[in-house]
Amino acid sequence: MDKSSKIYVAGHNGMVGSAIVRLLKQLNFTNILTRSSAELDLRNQEAVTFFFEETKPDYVFLAAAKVGGILANNTYRGEFLFDNLMITTNIIHAAHTHSVKKLLFLGSSCIYPKLAPQPLKEEDLLTGLLEETNEPYAIAKIAGIKMCEAYHDQYGDNFISAMPTNLYGPNDNYDLQKSHVLPALLKKFHQAKIQGLKQVEIWGSGSPLREFLHVDDLAAACLFLMENYDGKQFVNIGSGTEITIKELALLIKELVGYSGDLVFDAAKPDGTPRKLMDVSFIHSLGWKHTIELKEGIKAVYQDALIGNRLND
Repeated sequence: MDKSSKIYVAGHNGMVGSAIVRLLKQLNFTNILTRSSAELDLRNQEAVTFFFEETKPDYVFLAAAKVGGILANNTYRGEFLFDNLMITTNIIHAAHTHSVKKLLFLGSSCIYPKLAPQPLKEEDLLTGLLEETNEPYAIAKIAGIKMCEAYHDQYGDNFISAMPTNLYGPNDNYDLQKSHVLPALLKKFHQAKIQGLKQVEIWGSGSPLREFLHVDDLAAACLFLMENYDGKQFVNIGSGTEITIKELALLIKELVGYSGDLVFDAAKPDGTPRKLMDVSFIHSLGWKHTIELKEGIKAVYQDALIGNRLND
């Protein structure tokens, strides 16, 4: 990509999209295209088509999605399936019909079967049943992968896909009804500390293993793939290390400075028991994460305090 190339970042207000925009600006890319959801409804095919006709982007980072944690995924199943399918298919097809040079589609590690062998390899896709609580979201993301592959095969489009692990970082969602586990724990522990609560309740048993990646590392990986990879095979992006939810809670408790007790509600769902990405493929391409979990969470907590995002 040239510094003056037209680069459309779909979903620029979200955590992932904003990290990509941040990185592009830091590297002096000068022609970044963005539209908020109020300006452009990505579920509307006609509106998306008109946007591509009007702006004619050279490159597309498809980071737009309807996202949430276990509760949101399981409660709004129809919305998660419809919205994500429409966003994905509208943008990929418009990129094809308007001759975009290259598109990067961002999926999620939830595409893998619930009981797939660990760590999760790219070839494990569609080898078993999905985790029930986020199945609609996963199906939409799998459709995006397959659409990129199909357009690659039929039309020769340079559309690639990347599957990030669990993410955290600036501009995360701290709404306890919709957030993922790491920002939810940050908010719970912070509020418990401020309110002087004696205990913090945590969903599930605390035993599931999870991998986390700072969103700035993801942005760097996306740019790396956009500039260095043209393969049909989608690519896992992660840290390659894992931690139990209980260990994560204890780490966040320490970083926040909370002195109370942890109470695990085993009646609440755990989700997938383990989810670790095999990142040997992207390592072989020449990329590796740089931000370790403890330093990353510490920075995110300070950022959230400055932005007053933990007190709502």
